[in-house]
Amino acid sequence: MGWTFRTVAAAVAISASAFAVSVANAADDPVKVGFIGSLASDTGRSTLRGAQIAIDELNAKGGVLGGRMIELVEADTGGDVTEGIKAYEYLAETEKVDFIVSGSIDDVSLGWLPRMVEYKIPTLDTWTSNIGIIDKLVEDYETYKMYFMNIASDEALATLYVDFGKDILADKMGWKKVVILQEDTAFGNAINGLVSGLLAPEAGIEVVDTIVYDTATVDFSPIFSKAVDSGADFIYLISSVNGQVVSSQYVKFQVPLAMTGIAVATLGHEYWEDTGGAGGGISSLSPVPSVGFELDPKDKEFADKYIAKYGDERPKFPHFNGFNAYWGVLQAFDAAEKAGGFKPLDPWVEAMENEDWVFEKDGELWMRYAFWKPGEVEPRTGRTYPHPAGTGMHDHGELLRMMDLIAKTGKRFIIHPHDQALMDYIEGEYLARGDNTPKGYASAYAARSGVIWDTAIDVVLRLAEASGCPVHIAHMQTKRSIEAVRRAKAAGIDVTCEVNHWAPFLSTWEDVERLGPYALSYLSLIPL
Repeated sequence: MGWTFRTVAAAVAISASAFAVSVANAADDPVKVGFIGSLASDTGRSTLRGAQIAIDELNAKGGVLGGRMIELVEADTGGDVTEGIKAYEYLAETEKVDFIVSGSIDDVSLGWLPRMVEYKIPTLDTWTSNIGIIDKLVEDYETYKMYFMNIASDEALATLYVDFGKDILADKMGWKKVVILQEDTAFGNAINGLVSGLLAPEAGIEVVDTIVYDTATVDFSPIFSKAVDSGADFIYLISSVNGQVVSSQYVKFQVPLAMTGIAVATLGHEYWEDTGGAGGGISSLSPVPSVGFELDPKDKEFADKYIAKYGDERPKFPHFNGFNAYWGVLQAFDAAEKAGGFKPLDPWVEAMENEDWVFEKDGELWMRYAFWKPGEVEPRTGRTYPHPAGTGMHDHGELLRMMDLIAKTGKRFIIHPHDQALMDYIEGEYLARGDNTPKGYASAYAARSGVIWDTAIDVVLRLAEASGCPVHIAHMQTKRSIEAVRRAKAAGIDVTCEVNHWAPFLSTWEDVERLGPYALSYLSLIPL
């Protein structure tokens, strides 16, 4: 018996010693971040540098995840799809990175996306805005859940352009006909498709022609001639690659049509130098920090660090994706600290989905880095957008601040209401007892007579009263909430709402089994 005891004790000692060595080695091993993008492009270099500054700051504070240093490794795509795939493979197989930050254009990101699925590496895209990737997340969340995008999606950008078209070009300038000038890229195709479908019904602007050009085009004279001959009042440009060429030739040929839209090159500090001073007369829209925009104190602090470190090299000022990379890397590691690392994947994904950083300037909301959660609906488009940059609001103080700002405009604030804190708690109860089934998920949403909906709507109605902000509540879920809206209207609060059209068709779990999984998303009305 004594022999047996000593043997076991020795085995334990050896095992403990081996574990100690393993832990020590793990603490010494760096956390690897991979950069993927074109090192020849301003956008690629801006992404890389933004990520590097964030990593330097984290390392200077003692590292992450128990004192581990972060190492940044590069993989150059050259802006080419095939090279982009190879670059992702290199980061995954050779460097064995823990996290990837991308400064890739849409076409390249679409190329390496299957590799991301294969390797299951958490990946943040700071440049791509492709609606097709978002659609993949919507259709197959489990497969693509490690992908995050902290730039406004194509559809969000398109609505920005359409609003500008309506409010300025149509209403103030009286322009009713447009020719769309679009680069032949995934970005160009996506934006054109969205803008073309919205301009007529929402802005009253007719698309009389669409001209698609190759990004390698050097002579735009026949293209501009065709645009002029179209009978349009103005040109809508969609350009993310080599926009300097089309801009300078627009001036050179003195095209007798105004040109607006999106020309990413105009957002760079070097734009005027690149066009030889011949880039004037072009209106370009951007929803993110860039040249010529005021910065909140936090973004200015980053920009100052960037200029101090890289200001003698192009790009001399960070592009918008430089800001995105900086804040995105910090958020990714904040999520990793909360989740205990990047693996296992699910805890990190959940933590990243809840990252929500608000920056203010002069007491007002200025910039926000947050992500749409699965199931959240974008009010303007009515679509779900898991993981792109989002605007979910769960802080009552910030919600009131937003209402105060919107109230000044006279416009209506569309809100999809549920109390996330209550949802996290109630959902946790179901998960704790192992009920992670579709029926369990639906039951959590309907639990306690729909309390997650009712409390949120009560708050919205009270804040609407306090701010005087007109509100529209989307997707009403419970009888109590409808009654609350009726009382609010009777009290003079400016509120409208809608009940989903599918509500009459759902009453039991058997309805879901009969109608299929699509009905599951709407089961919160069902008394389970």
